[in-house]
Amino acid sequence: MEKDLLSLIKKAGIVGAGGAGFPTHAKLNAKAEYVIINGAECEPLLRVDQQLMALHTKEILDALNLVVEHVGATHGVVALKSKYKEAISSVKSIIGNYDKLQLHELENFYPAGDEQVLVYEVTGRIVPEGGIPLNVGAIVSNVETMLNIYNAYYYEKPVTDKYVTVTGEVNNTKTFKLPIGMTVREAIDLAGGTNLSDFVVINGGPMMGRIVDIDSTITKTTKGLIVLPKDHSLVKDLQKDVGVMLKDAKTSCMHCSHCSEVCPRGLIGHAIQPHKMMRIASYGSLCDNTISTVNAYLCCGCRLCEYACIMNLQPWKLNNLLKQTMKQNNIKNTCNNKPEKAHPFREFKRYPVSKLIRQLGLAKFDKKSPLEDKVVSEDKVTILMSQHIGKPCEAVVNVGDTVEKGDLIGMIDDNSLGSNIHASISGVVKEVEANKVVIVSEK
Repeated sequence: MEKDLLSLIKKAGIVGAGGAGFPTHAKLNAKAEYVIINGAECEPLLRVDQQLMALHTKEILDALNLVVEHVGATHGVVALKSKYKEAISSVKSIIGNYDKLQLHELENFYPAGDEQVLVYEVTGRIVPEGGIPLNVGAIVSNVETMLNIYNAYYYEKPVTDKYVTVTGEVNNTKTFKLPIGMTVREAIDLAGGTNLSDFVVINGGPMMGRIVDIDSTITKTTKGLIVLPKDHSLVKDLQKDVGVMLKDAKTSCMHCSHCSEVCPRGLIGHAIQPHKMMRIASYGSLCDNTISTVNAYLCCGCRLCEYACIMNLQPWKLNNLLKQTMKQNNIKNTCNNKPEKAHPFREFKRYPVSKLIRQLGLAKFDKKSPLEDKVVSEDKVTILMSQHIGKPCEAVVNVGDTVEKGDLIGMIDDNSLGSNIHASISGVVKEVEANKVVIVSEK
């Protein structure tokens, strides 16, 4: 009996492991010419994708081949930065065994992992404004997502664990395989803890991650945890109030357009020009009748504009504020241009990651993070019922139930976008609330 790939993916609760957590069964319910594995991992300090690509090469390529056949693609592309030597070598050693698969090597720039930037790098096609890669015949998926697809298809294994790089001011930087629902505090302890008495934790990369509570939990989308002193410049930048930033902009913005010169979406032809948005602070106007505040929707939030700014302003925060305000007022994104060509000097405007790391003040943390490819044991987990884009799951367990690792504990109905949730440890259900299930091991 032939296996149903989408059904197995949905059953396993697979979502995008490197981004917002879009349910994978929904993404792959399509036809495409290209399927691209996003192994760019351009966020400084993170190591998961390159490590998995080197260690689990065959499983990931097998999964890519399955997806290529399912969506009717003619090209399955593994996109990796050339500097990921071990991963490149491992892929090259066996990719010739797959007729439709190929390797695409990327240069070391940020944000090479932005899916629209990646699609352009691999295919030369420009995703329309407000569009998705599928609009130009491409599907983009994360490395770890592909490994989860392999496990679901061949072993019907659900997503219960997450690979996470724990770095920054910790005593033993490592990449761990953690049970979903473990706390950030416990993950930091695994890395030898920190000697700092006053610190913050960034969940994700330093550019697009967010500051989280130390007792928050690991989810299907957690990729990295970065421990930094509370007075670190990056922390101050993230915590700076947008109102304060706009007051600063009113007096110090030079309207030099440096932010727009490096904007990755602008460089592929989208009508996003951060420096014109910043005119709102100084003049209360964009001073350009060809664009409007709606163009803020084209901002991908990569934060690169901030590090191009010689006055340390943050156009991305203004764009976020505009997007939030427009959504609250039901103003939709009307930007739908279809650029035919990228900026003619785009190749020379791409932002080197090495430069970015120095600007972020993270150079001393840019070091190896050995992978421990064995799931960490845990006595208690708090598993959120919403770890994905779409509707939260409904718990299907009750207090007092005994569950085994991999058992279904949260289900999404067939008519809603979402993802199933499974127990990450064996034990007894101690709490069931609308947004979480707590399991405690009996050992």
